Amino acid sequence: MKPLMIAAAVACLNVASPALADSLAGYDRITVNAVHRSAPVAASVWYPLGKPTYRGLIGDNAVFKGTWASVGAAVAEGRHPLVVLSHGSGGNMDGLGWLSSQLALHGVMVLAVNHPGSTSGDSSPRRSIRLDERAADLRAALDTVLSDPNLGPYVDRARIVSLGFSLGGATALNLAGARLNRASYKSYCERLSGEGDCIFFQKGGVSFDNLPEVFESDMRDSRISAAIAVDPGLTYAFTPESIAEMKLPILLINLGGEERWKALDVTQNGSDLLRRLPNARYAVVKPANHFTFLSECKPQGRELLAEERDDPVCDDAAGTDRHQAHREIVDHMLKFLDR
Repeated sequence: MKPLMIAAAVACLNVASPALADSLAGYDRITVNAVHRSAPVAASVWYPLGKPTYRGLIGDNAVFKGTWASVGAAVAEGRHPLVVLSHGSGGNMDGLGWLSSQLALHGVMVLAVNHPGSTSGDSSPRRSIRLDERAADLRAALDTVLSDPNLGPYVDRARIVSLGFSLGGATALNLAGARLNRASYKSYCERLSGEGDCIFFQKGGVSFDNLPEVFESDMRDSRISAAIAVDPGLTYAFTPESIAEMKLPILLINLGGEERWKALDVTQNGSDLLRRLPNARYAVVKPANHFTFLSECKPQGRELLAEERDDPVCDDAAGTDRHQAHREIVDHMLKFLDR
C-alpha cells in the first residue's frame, strides 16, 4: 500500500429493532496489552447508545468518508451480542466504521483492532502471514473488554461472533476453528500464482517453502459461537479435518458474481469451502467487487489514488452503488445474527 492509501486507509441472536438506525452509535477506544506483541494493540468498541456525548467523525480522510458516532457515550442497558471484527490486509478498524456503526445501531456491540504488521501504515507481507498473531490480537482484545467494568457487563457472553473481511475473513474462521496447512497453501500459490494474496506475499519475500510453523496453529477461541467471513482469504489452505469439525453457524459472503477473484470464491468454482462446512449459509452481493466492502469514497478519492499509483479501492464493478451494497451486506449479517 502506498503512502496515501496507508494514511487513509452470532446461533439465535435477539437483535434490536432497525428503528434505532436514525440515531448515533456509541464509540470508544481501548488499549489492549497483548503479551505476544512488543507494544499495546489499538482497539475500538462500537455499541448501542445509552446516554449521548459529543459527535465525532470516525475514519474520515482524504479518500474515504467517515462515520459519525457519539464518542465515549454510555452503553445502552442490557446485554448485547458482541462481534469481534478483523480488518483486511492493509486496512484498519476505523475504516470499517460504516459496518460497525450499523451493527451497533441494531443492538450489537462491535470490538475491532488494528493488527500490527497488517494495518494501515504498518503493513508487511512477512508479518501479515502470521495469522496466529492476528487471532491472538482479537483474543487479547476480547479478554480486555470482558474484564472492563464499563463494557464487560453489557456483553452477552453466550453470543460472541467473529467477523472478518479478506485476510480478516480467514482470521474470523481461524477463531471459529479453521486450521491452515502450509503445504496446501504452497500448492495453491503454485497453481494460482496470479492471485492477489500470493503476489502480495511474494513481493515481501515470503517463501512458501518456509512458512512459519505457527501458520498451522490452532487459533480457535471457545467463546466464539458463530462466524461471518466476507470474501475470506486463504480458504484453499484450510484442513479438511478442521472444517468438518466446525459445527457452529457460519455465514459466508462473496462480493460480485463471476468476476470475483478465484482466491475468494468459496463455492465449487473456488475452494468449495461452502459445501464442506457442516453449518454454513451463503450470500452474494452484486454488482460489487472486493473493494466495495471498504468505506464509501469521496469524489476526489479515485483521482488521489491514481496520482499515488495506489490500489484502485474506489473502483467498483459496473452498475455498483456502494452505499446500497453496504445496506445489503448489513441486511445479510443481521438476518444471520437474528437466527
